[in-house]
Amino acid sequence: MPRILVIDDDLAISELVAVNLEMAGYDVSQAEDGVKGQALALQLQPDLIMLDLMLPKVDGFTVCQRLRRDERTAEIPILMLTALSQTQNKVEGFNAGADDYLTKPFEVEELLARIRALLRRTDRIPQAAKHSEILNYGSLTLVPERFEAIWFKTTVKLTHLEFELLHCLLQRHGQTVSPSEILREVWGYDPDDDIETIRVHIRHLRTKLEPDPRHPRYIKTVYGAGYCLELPSVSSEIEDPVVTIPE
Repeated sequence: MPRILVIDDDLAISELVAVNLEMAGYDVSQAEDGVKGQALALQLQPDLIMLDLMLPKVDGFTVCQRLRRDERTAEIPILMLTALSQTQNKVEGFNAGADDYLTKPFEVEELLARIRALLRRTDRIPQAAKHSEILNYGSLTLVPERFEAIWFKTTVKLTHLEFELLHCLLQRHGQTVSPSEILREVWGYDPDDDIETIRVHIRHLRTKLEPDPRHPRYIKTVYGAGYCLELPSVSSEIEDPVVTIPE
């Protein structure tokens, strides 16, 4: 039975979520502030963490960053569940390390769908490891067992989401992939009107792979249509780009 840790100081919301999760077959633990939430995450090692942002003692952004820096919790999927609905809040949430972001008020069915998608995606080896799909093209090779990319002979560590997003684009190399396709394949749920989720992770990928992320050569935006991965072929004569790999 998957264990979910709910960190939320709104007791009414926390109880509503807990009851519905338990009815759906999950084992639920709860914390009402950031300090207790972080401690329980380290102690319980849950399968998924639901995290509010406006928490007493330590805010949710900080809790998320701390969990991502700790190797014991770095790979646990985090779903931010919050009343903060501005685009900037969502960007900050993903930059802090969240895997998904859902605003209050919410439909219980949508919450359960997001949870199922997160657990399905992070509790398995990526699809690339299970099927005879493209794992390399030219200077890019994906290593699904370690969520890494070999990029012009340099090993680049990716998050689960970054790996899945890059894999999605690689399967359609040279083609424009729409935001709705990306959301369905990578995040596992039906698309909505807000594609900031994708934009944030595209920016993260560019930071890791592009010589100049502000002027991308490989992960291109096709305005009004989506994103396109364009790589030099094996036979192309091109110098290795100078990429600064984040610590």
